[in-house]
Amino acid sequence: MDKIASFQVDHTKIGIGMYISRVDGDIVTYDVRMCVPNGGSYLAPAAAHTIEHLFATIARNSTWKDDVIYVGPMGCQTGFYLLMRSAAHADAIALVKEAMEKIAVYDGEIPGNSEVECGNYRLHDLPGAREAVRPILAVLADYAEEKLDYSWHMNQN
Repeated sequence: MDKIASFQVDHTKIGIGMYISRVDGDIVTYDVRMCVPNGGSYLAPAAAHTIEHLFATIARNSTWKDDVIYVGPMGCQTGFYLLMRSAAHADAIALVKEAMEKIAVYDGEIPGNSEVECGNYRLHDLPGAREAVRPILAVLADYAEEKLDYSWHMNQN
């Protein structure tokens, strides 16, 4: 089998940040990396589940809602994928910043958190989610579009 694009990225040279994982026509897959790959500290399942519910809900209710295709967790527990259609990269960065800022202070009911709406509705950790978004918020504070390219980070070392 051909090696997929995300397995061709040197995970020893990327850290917390946001990257363009792939482009398929007008759909861009963003890698929203919240933990250092293989760094020993990962998103706890309950916190990641809460971030997923909040991130997806915030994104699909944002200014860019018509451009959002998908928000979902990475199996390696280091972040999320955000798929957007026809959106400017600056808008994608702004959306992720807005979502993470809202999650960092969120203090309400977790959207979709019932047995009817979710397949594992008891697995949530709002305080853990609020804490888990802080590192990426710090990194995204002054994030520039050129940093979306994995190669920018490869050349920094």
